[in-house]
Amino acid sequence: MISQAFRRRELQDPGWYRFIFGSVYTAPVWAVARIYIGWQWLQSGWGKVDGDGWINQDGASLQAFWERIVVVPEQGRPAITYGWYRDFIQYMLDHEWYTWFAWVIAVGELVIGLALILGAFTAIAALAGATLNFNFLLAGTASTNPVLFLIAVLLVLGWKVSGFIGLDRWLLPALGTPWQPGPAVGWTRRDERPPE
Repeated sequence: MISQAFRRRELQDPGWYRFIFGSVYTAPVWAVARIYIGWQWLQSGWGKVDGDGWINQDGASLQAFWERIVVVPEQGRPAITYGWYRDFIQYMLDHEWYTWFAWVIAVGELVIGLALILGAFTAIAALAGATLNFNFLLAGTASTNPVLFLIAVLLVLGWKVSGFIGLDRWLLPALGTPWQPGPAVGWTRRDERPPE
C-alpha cells in the first residue's frame, strides 16, 4: 500500500548532536555560555534602568536612538536596511511608544539576564534575548549582537541541558513541557490526565 510506504517515520538525531545538545556532560559548557550571555543582558538592562534617559526621562534615549536610525541619508547607506522595519520604527516613533517601550526593553533585559544567570526557564529567556538581538541587528546596531544572538540560538537548541547547572534542573522535571506536563501541573502524561 502507498500509505504504508509513505508512513511517517521519526528521524533520529546524530550522536554528536545528542551529545552536544542533550548530554548532562556538556552542562558545564552550557553554564559558562549561559552565565556569560546573562551577565551581558544584566549589565545592559541595569545601565538602562539606572542610567539617564531610558526610564527616568520618559524614554528620551530610546527616542533619540529611533530618530537617528530612521534617517535615510542622501549619500551612503541608512542604518536600517529594510524599509518595512524603518516604517515600523517610524510608526512607534510617531505614536510616542518610546515612553513605555523603554521600560519594556530595560526591564526585559534585566529579567532575561537574571533568568539566564540563575538557569531558570533558560530556553525561553534565551529566545527572548535572541529576539532582542535580532531587532537590534535589524536596527543597524551590530556591536556584540551577532555573537549574543548565536549563543542564544545555541542555548535554545540545548534547552534540555543548558539550564541543568541551574534552577532548570528542578523546574523542567517538575513543570514538564507543553507536550509532556510534569507532576507540578497535576499529571505526568497527557493520557493520564485526571478525569473531569
